[in-house]
Amino acid sequence: MTAKGQRLTLATLAVVAVVGAVLLAMSALADEAAFFYAPGDAAAAPVDKAVRLGGMVAAGSVRRAADGVTIAFDVTDGKARVPVRFAGIVPDLFREGSGVVAEGRFVQGGSFVADNLLAKHDERYMPPQIAGQMHKSESLTR
Repeated sequence: MTAKGQRLTLATLAVVAVVGAVLLAMSALADEAAFFYAPGDAAAAPVDKAVRLGGMVAAGSVRRAADGVTIAFDVTDGKARVPVRFAGIVPDLFREGSGVVAEGRFVQGGSFVADNLLAKHDERYMPPQIAGQMHKSESLTR
């Protein structure tokens, strides 16, 4: 085999190895990817598939079960409300009127069963780099 043939074979093997590694990584990440839905988009969300639901905890909607672990509440985006059920320890920042991201699955009937809750910090926070740019545009400061 000539030197040119060896280089061509080596380059072909390298390309095949890179493509194989990319395909393996994509197949491994496919199960871990979770799409994000707002309550207004919940009608289009798949049933029994891992997704994230984000919005604000609706005022007056938090109900705690007698077992002390299960909590039910509604998540809203101002357009729609989705009932959520969660069994576990809620984050310290979780409260009515605060932002929340629930990781779990939609079930038949349009409700959401959460496996994990992430309470969001103050909705007005923004990094200093962006804060300066936001003040330049009046329409973005609302």
